[in-house]
Amino acid sequence: MKYIWRLLPISFILLMTGCGVENLSALDPQGPVAEMQYSLIQLSLYIMIFVMVIVFSIYIFVIYRFREKPGDTHIPKQVHGNRTLEIIWTTIPILLLLMLAIPNVMDTFTLADVGVTDEEAGEGEEIDHITIDVTAHQFWWEFDYPEYEITSGQEMYIPTDTRIIINLQSSDVIHSFWVPALAGKQDNVPGIENDMWFEAPEEGVYMGKCTELCGPSHWQMDFKVIAVDPDTFDTWATNMAEPPEQVTDPEGEVAVDGRGVFEQSCISCHAVGDEGGNTGPNLTNYGEREALAGYLDPTDENLEAWLRDTQEYKPGNEMPNFNHDAINDEEMEALIAYLNELKILED
Repeated sequence: MKYIWRLLPISFILLMTGCGVENLSALDPQGPVAEMQYSLIQLSLYIMIFVMVIVFSIYIFVIYRFREKPGDTHIPKQVHGNRTLEIIWTTIPILLLLMLAIPNVMDTFTLADVGVTDEEAGEGEEIDHITIDVTAHQFWWEFDYPEYEITSGQEMYIPTDTRIIINLQSSDVIHSFWVPALAGKQDNVPGIENDMWFEAPEEGVYMGKCTELCGPSHWQMDFKVIAVDPDTFDTWATNMAEPPEQVTDPEGEVAVDGRGVFEQSCISCHAVGDEGGNTGPNLTNYGEREALAGYLDPTDENLEAWLRDTQEYKPGNEMPNFNHDAINDEEMEALIAYLNELKILED
């Protein structure tokens, strides 16, 4: 038992191997921005390994070469003040820093330029791009597409192989926008607009998080970037602006009842199409959501539990609770059925 502490480092490493989340790692880059940043990570790692190998090699050599031996009566030759050695161990770190600094500075300027011309494509030639205004709230994300005059919440749809220009803002406190598989993080600062860009070459769902402590539910402030082909994105954008009629049961009674409950209790804060408020996330395509409240599985049970006691699942958020006096069980069933039918893309 007294040696069990020696197993702790191994146990810690094994524990950390289970902490990975799909598409939530900067070590699995997708797109040019993430690949540039990953190459800088690799370069830094290689330089650190090189320095470590050299330093430990010299250390081991010195310990072995100048160890005390039986019969030793003299002190090894001292090298203090040796000009040649001082030039060597001053020059090498400078060269290593330059190797690290030059690509960092070059990539920093490249990533800071959110312009829509690409030198590789030809001087002055525009590349495909869209602009998305990202506003952070406690504790959810709002995505405005000014070119399409639409707004979505919690899930950012983007077309593949297209430059996505992101304008970052905050409605309350400092937040931070991070999609590690696509790009590094940038802060959402009240009163200041930051910008960035990235591209997604492959279709898929990319996890995003807030990385700035912003309140009691900071850790639950997740979102998703959903990359689809350009045609699907155009369909999504068109239907977000003008949602198709929802298909429900043959009589349509559940949808009608649910729509009534929604208009009575929810529409002042949440919009469907161009009707409703913007205090909370837009729900036009709620039925297609990958997650509820940013992190819960979008099941009927979780939706009812969320509506009944929002503070239990996201402490500090501004959404009120809907107890049985506000929405009874029959109305809740109708409201959930209505929300599940809010879909704008074909299955």
